[in-house]
Amino acid sequence: MTAVTQAQENFLDSFARFEQRVAGDGQGWLRPLRRAAIARFAEVGFPTTRDEDWRFTNVAPIAETPFRLAEPSRTAVAPGDLEPFSIPGLAGPRLVFINGRYAPALSSPGPAGDGVRVTNLAQALTNGDRRVLEAHLARYADNARDAFTALNTAFMDDGALVHIPRGRVVESPIHLLFVSVPTAEPIMSHPRNLIVLDEDSQAVVIEDYVSLAADVYFANVVTEAVAGDNSVLSHFMVERESRHAFNISTLRVEQGRGSTVASHTVLIGGGLVRNNVHPVLAGEGGECLINGLFMANGRQHMDNFMLVEHASPHCDSRQFYHGILDGQSHGVFSGRIIVHKDAQKTDAKQTNKNLLLSLEAQIDTKPQLEIYADDVKCTHGATIGQMDEDAIFYLRSRGVPEETARALLLFGFANESLERIRVEPVRMHLAGLIREWMPAGRLVEETR
Repeated sequence: MTAVTQAQENFLDSFARFEQRVAGDGQGWLRPLRRAAIARFAEVGFPTTRDEDWRFTNVAPIAETPFRLAEPSRTAVAPGDLEPFSIPGLAGPRLVFINGRYAPALSSPGPAGDGVRVTNLAQALTNGDRRVLEAHLARYADNARDAFTALNTAFMDDGALVHIPRGRVVESPIHLLFVSVPTAEPIMSHPRNLIVLDEDSQAVVIEDYVSLAADVYFANVVTEAVAGDNSVLSHFMVERESRHAFNISTLRVEQGRGSTVASHTVLIGGGLVRNNVHPVLAGEGGECLINGLFMANGRQHMDNFMLVEHASPHCDSRQFYHGILDGQSHGVFSGRIIVHKDAQKTDAKQTNKNLLLSLEAQIDTKPQLEIYADDVKCTHGATIGQMDEDAIFYLRSRGVPEETARALLLFGFANESLERIRVEPVRMHLAGLIREWMPAGRLVEETR
Protein backbone atom coordinates (compact mmCIF):
# COMPACT_ATOMS: atom_id res chain seq x y z
CA MET A 1 0.00 0.00 0.00
CA THR A 2 1.34 3.47 -0.85
CA ALA A 3 1.86 6.13 1.78
CA VAL A 4 -1.32 7.87 2.88
CA THR A 5 -1.26 11.59 2.11
CA GLN A 6 -2.44 14.33 4.43
CA ALA A 7 -5.39 14.92 2.09
CA GLN A 8 -6.50 11.29 2.51
CA GLU A 9 -5.96 11.27 6.26
CA ASN A 10 -9.02 13.42 6.96
CA PHE A 11 -11.26 10.99 5.08
CA LEU A 12 -9.72 7.96 6.76
CA ASP A 13 -10.27 9.51 10.19
CA SER A 14 -13.88 10.20 9.24
CA PHE A 15 -14.29 6.58 8.23
CA ALA A 16 -13.00 5.35 11.58
CA ARG A 17 -15.60 7.46 13.38
CA PHE A 18 -18.30 6.39 10.92
CA GLU A 19 -17.54 2.70 11.42
CA GLN A 20 -17.92 3.11 15.17
CA ARG A 21 -21.27 4.82 14.74
CA VAL A 22 -22.77 2.11 12.52
CA ALA A 23 -21.27 -0.83 14.43
CA GLY A 24 -24.56 -1.73 16.15
CA ASP A 25 -27.14 -0.81 13.53
CA GLY A 26 -27.64 -4.27 12.04
CA GLN A 27 -25.51 -3.59 8.97
CA GLY A 28 -22.63 -5.85 9.96
CA TRP A 29 -22.89 -7.75 6.68
CA LEU A 30 -21.66 -4.58 4.94
CA ARG A 31 -18.52 -4.27 7.03
CA PRO A 32 -16.26 -6.27 4.66
CA LEU A 33 -17.47 -4.22 1.69
CA ARG A 34 -16.86 -0.94 3.47
CA ARG A 35 -13.42 -1.93 4.72
CA ALA A 36 -12.32 -3.19 1.32
CA ALA A 37 -13.50 0.08 -0.25
CA ILE A 38 -11.67 2.34 2.22
CA ALA A 39 -8.54 0.22 1.79
CA ARG A 40 -8.77 0.76 -1.96
CA PHE A 41 -9.18 4.51 -1.44
CA ALA A 42 -6.15 4.56 0.88
CA GLU A 43 -4.17 2.70 -1.78
CA VAL A 44 -4.95 4.86 -4.82
CA GLY A 45 -5.81 8.22 -3.26
CA PHE A 46 -7.53 11.02 -5.12
CA PRO A 47 -7.08 11.17 -8.90
CA THR A 48 -4.81 13.82 -10.32
CA THR A 49 -4.46 15.45 -13.72
CA ARG A 50 -1.78 12.85 -14.47
CA ASP A 51 -4.57 10.25 -14.63
CA GLU A 52 -5.88 10.09 -18.19
CA ASP A 53 -9.54 10.01 -17.15
CA TRP A 54 -9.04 13.13 -15.00
CA ARG A 55 -6.51 15.07 -17.07
CA PHE A 56 -8.79 18.12 -17.43
CA THR A 57 -10.16 18.21 -13.86
CA ASN A 58 -8.19 19.09 -10.74
CA VAL A 59 -9.89 17.71 -7.61
CA ALA A 60 -7.36 19.22 -5.19
CA PRO A 61 -10.01 21.61 -3.78
CA ILE A 62 -12.00 18.54 -2.65
CA ALA A 63 -8.99 16.64 -1.33
CA GLU A 64 -7.65 19.61 0.64
CA THR A 65 -10.89 20.81 2.25
CA PRO A 66 -11.43 19.45 5.80
CA PHE A 67 -14.92 18.05 5.21
CA ARG A 68 -16.68 16.32 8.06
CA LEU A 69 -19.32 13.68 7.61
CA ALA A 70 -22.82 15.14 7.64
CA GLU A 71 -24.76 14.57 10.85
CA PRO A 72 -28.54 14.90 11.23
CA SER A 73 -29.24 18.52 10.36
CA ARG A 74 -30.27 20.90 13.09
CA THR A 75 -31.60 23.33 10.51
CA ALA A 76 -35.39 23.27 10.45
CA VAL A 77 -36.62 22.61 6.92
CA ALA A 78 -40.31 23.22 6.35
CA PRO A 79 -42.30 21.79 3.45
CA GLY A 80 -42.65 25.32 2.09
CA ASP A 81 -38.86 25.60 1.78
CA LEU A 82 -38.94 22.82 -0.77
CA GLU A 83 -41.75 24.27 -2.87
CA PRO A 84 -39.33 25.89 -5.39
CA PHE A 85 -37.94 22.42 -6.10
CA SER A 86 -41.22 20.69 -6.82
CA ILE A 87 -41.97 19.50 -10.36
CA PRO A 88 -45.44 20.59 -11.51
CA GLY A 89 -47.58 17.78 -12.80
CA LEU A 90 -45.90 15.00 -10.83
CA ALA A 91 -48.05 13.04 -8.39
CA GLY A 92 -45.80 10.05 -7.74
CA PRO A 93 -43.60 9.11 -4.80
CA ARG A 94 -41.09 11.63 -3.51
CA LEU A 95 -38.23 10.92 -1.12
CA VAL A 96 -36.43 13.89 0.43
CA PHE A 97 -32.89 13.71 1.80
CA ILE A 98 -31.39 16.52 3.89
CA ASN A 99 -27.58 16.59 3.77
CA GLY A 100 -27.69 13.01 2.51
CA ARG A 101 -30.06 11.67 5.20
CA TYR A 102 -33.65 10.63 4.69
CA ALA A 103 -36.27 13.10 5.96
CA PRO A 104 -39.53 11.14 6.44
CA ALA A 105 -41.51 14.21 7.53
CA LEU A 106 -40.78 15.89 4.20
CA SER A 107 -41.27 12.79 2.04
CA SER A 108 -44.29 11.17 0.47
CA PRO A 109 -43.26 7.67 -0.63
CA GLY A 110 -46.86 6.67 -1.33
CA PRO A 111 -48.43 3.24 -0.86
CA ALA A 112 -46.25 0.26 -1.73
CA GLY A 113 -48.58 -1.62 -4.03
CA ASP A 114 -47.95 -4.78 -6.01
CA GLY A 115 -44.55 -5.28 -4.43
CA VAL A 116 -43.13 -1.90 -5.51
CA ARG A 117 -40.62 -0.54 -3.01
CA VAL A 118 -39.67 3.13 -2.81
CA THR A 119 -37.83 3.65 0.45
CA ASN A 120 -34.57 4.84 1.92
CA LEU A 121 -31.52 2.64 1.94
CA ALA A 122 -30.76 2.90 5.67
CA GLN A 123 -34.17 1.48 6.53
CA ALA A 124 -33.89 -1.28 3.94
CA LEU A 125 -30.44 -2.26 5.22
CA THR A 126 -31.73 -2.89 8.73
CA ASN A 127 -35.26 -4.23 8.26
CA GLY A 128 -34.20 -7.80 7.60
CA ASP A 129 -35.32 -8.02 3.95
CA ARG A 130 -31.98 -7.98 2.19
CA ARG A 131 -32.71 -10.19 -0.83
CA VAL A 132 -32.54 -7.40 -3.41
CA LEU A 133 -29.73 -5.59 -1.61
CA GLU A 134 -27.44 -8.59 -1.33
CA ALA A 135 -28.06 -9.47 -4.98
CA HIS A 136 -27.28 -6.03 -6.37
CA LEU A 137 -25.84 -3.48 -3.92
CA ALA A 138 -22.17 -2.70 -4.67
CA ARG A 139 -22.12 -5.38 -7.40
CA TYR A 140 -21.67 -3.06 -10.38
CA ALA A 141 -20.01 0.27 -9.45
CA ASP A 142 -16.27 -0.36 -9.62
CA ASN A 143 -14.31 0.58 -6.50
CA ALA A 144 -11.07 -0.51 -8.14
CA ARG A 145 -11.51 1.84 -11.08
CA ASP A 146 -12.59 5.02 -9.32
CA ALA A 147 -11.47 6.44 -5.97
CA PHE A 148 -14.68 8.42 -5.49
CA THR A 149 -16.77 5.27 -5.95
CA ALA A 150 -14.58 3.53 -3.39
CA LEU A 151 -15.07 6.45 -1.00
CA ASN A 152 -18.84 6.31 -1.47
CA THR A 153 -18.91 2.55 -0.85
CA ALA A 154 -16.89 2.98 2.32
CA PHE A 155 -19.40 5.51 3.70
CA MET A 156 -22.46 3.76 2.24
CA ASP A 157 -25.28 4.38 4.71
CA ASP A 158 -28.33 6.10 3.22
CA GLY A 159 -29.86 6.97 -0.09
CA ALA A 160 -32.78 5.61 -2.09
CA LEU A 161 -33.90 2.09 -2.85
CA VAL A 162 -36.32 1.63 -5.75
CA HIS A 163 -37.41 -1.90 -6.63
CA ILE A 164 -39.97 -2.54 -9.36
CA PRO A 165 -41.06 -6.19 -9.47
CA ARG A 166 -41.62 -8.24 -12.59
CA GLY A 167 -44.29 -6.96 -14.98
CA ARG A 168 -45.10 -3.85 -12.95
CA VAL A 169 -45.42 -0.51 -14.76
CA VAL A 170 -45.10 2.53 -12.48
CA GLU A 171 -46.86 5.35 -14.32
CA SER A 172 -45.84 8.30 -12.10
CA PRO A 173 -42.19 9.38 -11.98
CA ILE A 174 -40.35 8.74 -8.72
CA HIS A 175 -38.71 11.94 -7.44
CA LEU A 176 -35.57 11.69 -5.28
CA LEU A 177 -34.78 15.16 -3.91
CA PHE A 178 -31.38 15.68 -2.27
CA VAL A 179 -31.23 19.00 -0.40
CA SER A 180 -28.14 20.59 1.14
CA VAL A 181 -28.82 22.99 4.04
CA PRO A 182 -26.56 25.42 5.95
CA THR A 183 -23.94 24.02 8.32
CA ALA A 184 -21.23 25.58 10.46
CA GLU A 185 -18.44 23.62 8.74
CA PRO A 186 -17.90 22.12 5.29
CA ILE A 187 -19.67 18.76 5.19
CA MET A 188 -19.66 15.76 2.92
CA SER A 189 -22.40 13.26 2.13
CA HIS A 190 -22.21 10.02 0.20
CA PRO A 191 -25.71 9.11 -1.03
CA ARG A 192 -25.96 5.59 -2.39
CA ASN A 193 -28.93 4.78 -4.60
CA LEU A 194 -30.03 1.40 -5.89
CA ILE A 195 -32.64 1.10 -8.65
CA VAL A 196 -33.71 -2.39 -9.65
CA LEU A 197 -36.24 -3.13 -12.38
CA ASP A 198 -37.12 -6.77 -12.71
CA GLU A 199 -37.97 -8.17 -16.12
CA ASP A 200 -40.85 -6.62 -18.11
CA SER A 201 -41.18 -3.66 -15.70
CA GLN A 202 -41.10 0.09 -16.33
CA ALA A 203 -40.28 3.17 -14.25
CA VAL A 204 -39.08 6.78 -14.36
CA VAL A 205 -36.67 7.95 -11.64
CA ILE A 206 -35.52 11.55 -11.12
CA GLU A 207 -32.46 12.40 -9.02
CA ASP A 208 -32.56 16.11 -8.14
CA TYR A 209 -29.69 17.87 -6.29
CA VAL A 210 -30.39 21.34 -4.86
CA SER A 211 -29.17 23.77 -2.18
CA LEU A 212 -30.87 26.00 0.38
CA ALA A 213 -27.70 28.01 1.03
CA ALA A 214 -24.42 28.91 -0.63
CA ASP A 215 -22.29 26.84 1.74
CA VAL A 216 -19.25 24.79 0.76
CA TYR A 217 -20.05 21.08 0.76
CA PHE A 218 -19.18 17.87 -1.05
CA ALA A 219 -21.79 15.46 -2.43
CA ASN A 220 -20.32 12.18 -3.65
CA VAL A 221 -23.13 10.16 -5.23
CA VAL A 222 -23.23 6.64 -6.64
CA THR A 223 -26.33 5.18 -8.26
CA GLU A 224 -26.48 1.58 -9.40
CA ALA A 225 -29.33 0.83 -11.80
CA VAL A 226 -30.27 -2.66 -12.91
CA ALA A 227 -32.57 -3.01 -15.92
CA GLY A 228 -33.84 -6.57 -16.13
CA ASP A 229 -34.78 -8.34 -19.34
CA ASN A 230 -37.25 -6.34 -21.46
CA SER A 231 -37.54 -3.59 -18.83
CA VAL A 232 -37.74 0.14 -19.57
CA LEU A 233 -36.00 2.70 -17.35
CA SER A 234 -35.88 6.46 -17.78
CA HIS A 235 -33.38 8.05 -15.40
CA PHE A 236 -32.88 11.79 -14.85
CA MET A 237 -29.98 13.51 -13.09
CA VAL A 238 -30.65 17.20 -12.40
CA GLU A 239 -27.91 19.17 -10.63
CA ARG A 240 -28.68 22.79 -9.66
CA GLU A 241 -26.67 23.35 -6.50
CA SER A 242 -24.75 26.20 -4.90
CA ARG A 243 -21.82 27.63 -6.82
CA HIS A 244 -19.68 26.65 -3.82
CA ALA A 245 -20.69 22.98 -4.04
CA PHE A 246 -18.60 20.04 -5.18
CA ASN A 247 -20.64 17.27 -6.80
CA ILE A 248 -19.19 13.98 -8.02
CA SER A 249 -21.88 11.62 -9.34
CA THR A 250 -21.64 8.16 -10.86
CA LEU A 251 -24.44 6.31 -12.62
CA ARG A 252 -23.62 2.67 -13.31
CA VAL A 253 -26.25 0.81 -15.35
CA GLU A 254 -26.43 -2.94 -15.92
CA GLN A 255 -28.76 -3.82 -18.81
CA GLY A 256 -30.38 -7.19 -19.43
CA ARG A 257 -31.61 -8.74 -22.64
CA GLY A 258 -33.96 -6.51 -24.64
CA SER A 259 -33.92 -3.72 -22.04
CA THR A 260 -34.25 -0.03 -22.86
CA VAL A 261 -32.56 2.65 -20.75
CA ALA A 262 -32.58 6.41 -21.23
CA SER A 263 -30.24 8.54 -19.11
CA HIS A 264 -30.95 12.29 -19.16
CA THR A 265 -28.64 14.75 -17.39
CA VAL A 266 -28.99 18.51 -16.89
CA LEU A 267 -26.16 20.28 -15.06
CA ILE A 268 -26.66 23.92 -14.11
CA GLY A 269 -25.19 24.51 -10.63
CA GLY A 270 -22.14 23.59 -8.62
CA GLY A 271 -18.62 24.96 -8.57
CA LEU A 272 -16.85 21.74 -9.53
CA VAL A 273 -19.00 18.98 -11.03
CA ARG A 274 -18.01 15.58 -12.37
CA ASN A 275 -20.74 13.50 -14.02
CA ASN A 276 -19.92 9.83 -14.74
CA VAL A 277 -22.32 7.67 -16.75
CA HIS A 278 -21.37 4.04 -17.34
CA PRO A 279 -23.93 1.68 -18.89
CA VAL A 280 -23.04 -1.90 -19.73
CA LEU A 281 -25.26 -3.55 -22.35
CA ALA A 282 -24.83 -7.03 -20.96
CA GLY A 283 -27.83 -8.67 -22.64
CA GLU A 284 -28.51 -9.14 -26.32
CA GLY A 285 -30.79 -6.61 -28.03
CA GLY A 286 -30.47 -3.83 -25.45
CA GLU A 287 -30.88 -0.14 -26.24
CA CYS A 288 -29.34 2.80 -24.43
CA LEU A 289 -29.71 6.56 -24.79
CA ILE A 290 -27.36 8.96 -22.99
CA ASN A 291 -28.64 12.48 -23.36
CA GLY A 292 -27.09 15.43 -21.56
CA LEU A 293 -26.95 19.20 -21.32
CA PHE A 294 -24.46 21.15 -19.23
CA MET A 295 -24.51 24.93 -18.88
CA ALA A 296 -21.81 26.85 -17.02
CA ASN A 297 -20.79 30.44 -16.44
CA GLY A 298 -18.57 32.36 -14.06
CA ARG A 299 -15.77 30.00 -13.02
CA GLN A 300 -17.81 26.81 -12.94
CA HIS A 301 -16.12 23.58 -13.96
CA MET A 302 -18.24 20.75 -15.40
CA ASP A 303 -16.69 17.44 -16.41
CA ASN A 304 -18.74 14.74 -18.16
CA PHE A 305 -17.23 11.27 -18.44
CA MET A 306 -19.19 8.76 -20.51
CA LEU A 307 -18.25 5.10 -20.80
CA VAL A 308 -20.57 2.82 -22.79
CA GLU A 309 -19.72 -0.88 -22.92
CA HIS A 310 -21.27 -3.12 -25.56
CA ALA A 311 -20.82 -6.62 -24.16
CA SER A 312 -23.49 -8.50 -26.16
CA PRO A 313 -24.59 -8.57 -29.82
CA HIS A 314 -27.39 -6.64 -31.50
CA CYS A 315 -27.33 -3.67 -29.09
CA ASP A 316 -27.81 0.00 -29.93
CA SER A 317 -26.49 3.03 -28.05
CA ARG A 318 -26.78 6.76 -28.65
CA GLN A 319 -24.92 9.57 -26.90
CA PHE A 320 -25.90 13.20 -27.37
CA TYR A 321 -24.27 15.80 -25.11
CA HIS A 322 -24.60 19.56 -25.49
CA GLY A 323 -22.52 22.13 -23.64
CA ILE A 324 -23.10 25.88 -23.24
CA LEU A 325 -20.21 27.77 -21.65
CA ASP A 326 -20.01 31.44 -20.70
CA GLY A 327 -17.74 33.63 -18.59
CA GLN A 328 -14.54 31.86 -17.55
CA SER A 329 -16.17 28.47 -17.19
CA HIS A 330 -14.55 25.21 -18.23
CA GLY A 331 -16.40 22.23 -19.70
CA VAL A 332 -15.15 18.72 -20.35
CA PHE A 333 -16.65 15.90 -22.37
CA SER A 334 -14.90 12.54 -22.49
CA GLY A 335 -16.94 9.89 -24.26
CA ARG A 336 -15.72 6.34 -24.74
CA ILE A 337 -17.53 3.50 -26.49
CA ILE A 338 -16.07 0.03 -25.99
CA VAL A 339 -17.33 -2.74 -28.25
CA HIS A 340 -16.25 -6.10 -26.87
CA LYS A 341 -15.31 -9.07 -29.04
CA ASP A 342 -18.67 -10.83 -28.76
CA ALA A 343 -20.74 -7.68 -29.39
CA GLN A 344 -21.32 -8.21 -33.10
CA LYS A 345 -23.98 -6.15 -34.89
CA THR A 346 -23.42 -3.22 -32.52
CA ASP A 347 -24.85 0.12 -33.62
CA ALA A 348 -23.36 3.01 -31.62
CA LYS A 349 -23.30 6.76 -32.18
CA GLN A 350 -21.74 9.54 -30.13
CA THR A 351 -22.09 13.29 -30.64
CA ASN A 352 -20.88 16.22 -28.54
CA LYS A 353 -21.82 19.79 -29.51
CA ASN A 354 -20.59 22.87 -27.65
CA LEU A 355 -21.30 26.59 -27.74
CA LEU A 356 -18.80 29.08 -26.32
CA LEU A 357 -20.46 32.38 -25.42
CA SER A 358 -17.30 34.21 -24.31
CA LEU A 359 -13.68 34.38 -25.34
CA GLU A 360 -12.56 33.07 -21.95
CA ALA A 361 -14.82 30.00 -21.83
CA GLN A 362 -13.07 26.70 -22.51
CA ILE A 363 -14.11 23.20 -23.58
CA ASP A 364 -12.05 20.02 -23.81
CA THR A 365 -13.78 17.27 -25.76
CA LYS A 366 -12.50 13.76 -26.33
CA PRO A 367 -14.75 11.26 -28.17
CA GLN A 368 -13.26 7.76 -28.41
CA LEU A 369 -14.02 4.35 -29.89
CA GLU A 370 -12.49 1.01 -28.88
CA ILE A 371 -13.77 -1.73 -31.17
CA TYR A 372 -12.84 -5.39 -30.80
CA ALA A 373 -15.61 -6.82 -32.99
CA ASP A 374 -15.63 -6.82 -36.79
CA ASP A 375 -19.31 -6.44 -37.70
CA VAL A 376 -20.34 -3.10 -36.17
CA LYS A 377 -21.55 0.36 -37.10
CA CYS A 378 -20.00 3.05 -34.89
CA THR A 379 -19.56 6.79 -35.34
CA HIS A 380 -18.44 9.64 -33.14
CA GLY A 381 -17.80 13.35 -33.43
CA ALA A 382 -17.59 16.69 -31.66
CA THR A 383 -18.13 20.32 -32.60
CA ILE A 384 -17.12 23.59 -30.91
CA GLY A 385 -18.48 26.92 -32.06
CA GLN A 386 -20.00 30.27 -31.23
CA MET A 387 -23.37 31.82 -31.94
CA ASP A 388 -24.23 31.84 -35.62
CA GLU A 389 -23.97 35.50 -36.61
CA ASP A 390 -25.70 34.85 -39.95
CA ALA A 391 -28.71 33.42 -38.13
CA ILE A 392 -28.75 36.41 -35.78
CA PHE A 393 -28.61 38.77 -38.76
CA TYR A 394 -31.47 36.88 -40.41
CA LEU A 395 -33.69 37.27 -37.35
CA ARG A 396 -32.77 40.94 -36.92
CA SER A 397 -33.60 41.63 -40.57
CA ARG A 398 -37.13 40.47 -39.75
CA GLY A 399 -37.57 42.82 -36.84
CA VAL A 400 -36.38 40.62 -33.97
CA PRO A 401 -34.19 42.57 -31.48
CA GLU A 402 -30.62 41.29 -31.21
CA GLU A 403 -30.93 40.21 -27.56
CA THR A 404 -34.09 38.26 -28.33
CA ALA A 405 -32.51 36.71 -31.42
CA ARG A 406 -29.55 35.45 -29.41
CA ALA A 407 -31.84 34.09 -26.70
CA LEU A 408 -33.96 32.22 -29.25
CA LEU A 409 -30.94 30.60 -30.89
CA LEU A 410 -29.43 29.66 -27.54
CA PHE A 411 -32.66 28.09 -26.32
CA GLY A 412 -33.04 26.27 -29.64
CA PHE A 413 -29.60 24.72 -29.14
CA ALA A 414 -30.47 23.61 -25.58
CA ASN A 415 -33.89 22.42 -26.68
CA GLU A 416 -32.30 19.74 -28.88
CA SER A 417 -31.60 17.86 -25.64
CA LEU A 418 -35.09 18.45 -24.25
CA GLU A 419 -36.75 17.09 -27.37
CA ARG A 420 -35.37 13.64 -26.55
CA ILE A 421 -37.24 13.59 -23.23
CA ARG A 422 -40.59 11.83 -23.48
CA VAL A 423 -41.87 12.56 -19.96
CA GLU A 424 -43.74 15.81 -20.56
CA PRO A 425 -43.88 17.24 -16.99
CA VAL A 426 -40.15 16.71 -16.61
CA ARG A 427 -39.41 18.17 -20.02
CA MET A 428 -41.46 21.30 -19.28
CA HIS A 429 -39.83 21.68 -15.87
CA LEU A 430 -36.33 21.44 -17.32
CA ALA A 431 -37.23 23.94 -20.03
CA GLY A 432 -38.14 26.40 -17.28
CA LEU A 433 -34.80 25.84 -15.52
CA ILE A 434 -32.95 26.45 -18.77
CA ARG A 435 -34.81 29.69 -19.43
CA GLU A 436 -33.98 30.89 -15.91
CA TRP A 437 -30.31 30.21 -16.52
CA MET A 438 -30.15 32.01 -19.85
CA PRO A 439 -29.11 35.68 -19.86
CA ALA A 440 -32.31 36.62 -21.68
CA GLY A 441 -34.51 33.72 -20.65
CA ARG A 442 -37.62 35.81 -20.15
CA LEU A 443 -37.41 36.96 -23.74
CA VAL A 444 -37.65 33.36 -24.92
CA GLU A 445 -40.80 32.83 -22.85
CA GLU A 446 -42.37 35.99 -24.21
CA THR A 447 -41.77 34.99 -27.82
CA ARG A 448 -43.05 31.41 -27.53
